[in-house]
Amino acid sequence: MWLVTITCSADAWKRYSADFKATADKYGGSCVSAKKMPDGQRLMEYKIEDVDDAEAFQDECQNLAGFTAQFESL
Repeated sequence: MWLVTITCSADAWKRYSADFKATADKYGGSCVSAKKMPDGQRLMEYKIEDVDDAEAFQDECQNLAGFTAQFESL
């Protein structure tokens, strides 16, 4: 099991939230938490079963301008 942590700015979320949601649906992970910070920044965590899927999900998220992602073992 892998935990993918994604962050983005408020502006990035406004522009790419639909693309991000489509990417998240593509990998079928379960959303563990989603937080909106007072400055508008978003922080999301997803559990993903397969390491290859976790890495691909991370890579696709990082391709969205203003998004960062990392993954770690649970």
